[in-house]
Amino acid sequence: MAIVGRPNVGKSTLLNRLVGQRLSITSRKPQTTRHRIVGIVTSPQAQCAFVDTPGFQSGRTNALGAAMNRTVTRALAEVDAVVFVLEAGRFTPEDEQVAALLPKRVPVIVAVNKVDRLVDRSALLPFLADLERRLAPRAIVPVSARQGYQVSVLLREIEAALPIQPPLYSEDQLTDRDERFFAAEFLREKLFRLLGDELPYASAVVIDKFEHRPKLRRIHATIFVDKPSHKAIVIGENGERMKAIASSARKDLEALFDGKVFLQVWVKVRRGWTDDASQLQRFGYE
Repeated sequence: MAIVGRPNVGKSTLLNRLVGQRLSITSRKPQTTRHRIVGIVTSPQAQCAFVDTPGFQSGRTNALGAAMNRTVTRALAEVDAVVFVLEAGRFTPEDEQVAALLPKRVPVIVAVNKVDRLVDRSALLPFLADLERRLAPRAIVPVSARQGYQVSVLLREIEAALPIQPPLYSEDQLTDRDERFFAAEFLREKLFRLLGDELPYASAVVIDKFEHRPKLRRIHATIFVDKPSHKAIVIGENGERMKAIASSARKDLEALFDGKVFLQVWVKVRRGWTDDASQLQRFGYE
């Protein structure tokens, strides 16, 4: 089950709500999600494996954007159903481009997100009728991923759309990603959240060393940026910003791993990495 949509419609927030665990990083900044991640929901009735994908990049894009788009199209080619996430009251040209990618062979469920932001929800009815005409989906469910409104209704529609087959994962498994992946993602999330609009888009996180000891995880990470001026932004005056970023990431990782974490972070300049195939591969982009 792929979760797809244009950037910043709430795909990752929806995945986290469905799974009941913060797996995908979120922020107000578009294109926060860059990697494919599977979140698994197992109930007595069904097992759903949700593939969270980056927002599809429209128009001209660099090698990083192209890699993210490949992640979306590959996910759509492999799944049994699709959740197409839209923002309540808005159907943009970018949404139209994503709609054109939806496979014809599988059921599509439309999740109309952010309905909590509407002053008058009855005004949503013409929009839902227009979506029915445009997309002819299996179901349309208005939701608020942030508040949890009607997410259980959405999950029932999803379960009904899936084929009958043996479970692919164990009952207690929540994701297909390892701790190393989450260490990099949670650190990157803090870059987005704590730096806001100052954050350069051309930034990436690589885990250089991950040691799991009996009561401690020792993590050494590097943040790569594109320019020396970007490095100065991340580090901040007297290193205060970097300390805040690392401290916040460490606290979240300790909560996720349920144990102590030692986190050491460096910042390095790697010019042009977003258009360098070898660097993208090193940074985990397919």
